[in-house]
Amino acid sequence: MPQGDYMERWRKLHGRRLDHEERTRKREAREGHKASKDAQNLRGLRAKLYQKKRHHEKIQLRKSIKAHEERNVKTADEKEPSTPMPSYLLDRSNPSMAKALSTSIKQRRAEKAAKFSVPLPRVKGISEAEAFGVVKTGKKTKQRSWKRQVNLPTFVGPDFTRRNPKQERFIRPMGLRQKKANVTHPELGVTVQLPILGVKKNPQSPLYTQLGVLSKGTILEVNVSDLGLTTAGGKVIWGRYAQVTNSPENDGCVNAVLLV
Repeated sequence: MPQGDYMERWRKLHGRRLDHEERTRKREAREGHKASKDAQNLRGLRAKLYQKKRHHEKIQLRKSIKAHEERNVKTADEKEPSTPMPSYLLDRSNPSMAKALSTSIKQRRAEKAAKFSVPLPRVKGISEAEAFGVVKTGKKTKQRSWKRQVNLPTFVGPDFTRRNPKQERFIRPMGLRQKKANVTHPELGVTVQLPILGVKKNPQSPLYTQLGVLSKGTILEVNVSDLGLTTAGGKVIWGRYAQVTNSPENDGCVNAVLLV
């Protein structure tokens, strides 16, 4: 007998309790109360995992409700009306293709998302303890202001000037600043070192994007004028997006793939 079939064997031999259905119904009815109690009392990592699970359940529930609503949309008759209709009711004579319209909208969104699909859709998270180091300033304890030193490679623009040291909160060391990236064109199969124009988005957090942190999966804007790319109208393409594919903090350089 397989290891996990002892309960099923017992059930076949002896059957269930007489009040099994009633107990099952009551247990299902109590699930809502138990979920509410857990949501109020859980703390820390368990609370985060529980809320993530509930979030996915709510998304699936809303999707199923929306699917049922689209299925129950009433359509008008396709036959021509026997009596003349006013102009503002002419559109109602045709069937309302709610489901077809919804499908076309979803398809357009999927095509738009595929247009900007990236080689690395998911990346490993970087903790703040790993990305930032604590810098203490000032002689007296009360006058010490908190500062963070960015331990990851960053990009700052050519016109960048540091703030007043008393107002500066994030320090980006000059030794970790990167100005160029090794960009690979996936269709041409060539790799060119191109200057970085800016950081479009860092998937870790908006703060990393604001600071210009270069981590794996970051979307960069690079100057592709050296590649000689042109639009359909014949204009030279100046800036294009690329995604960082390596870990610059480990390799000492930025490798990226051009998004075409």
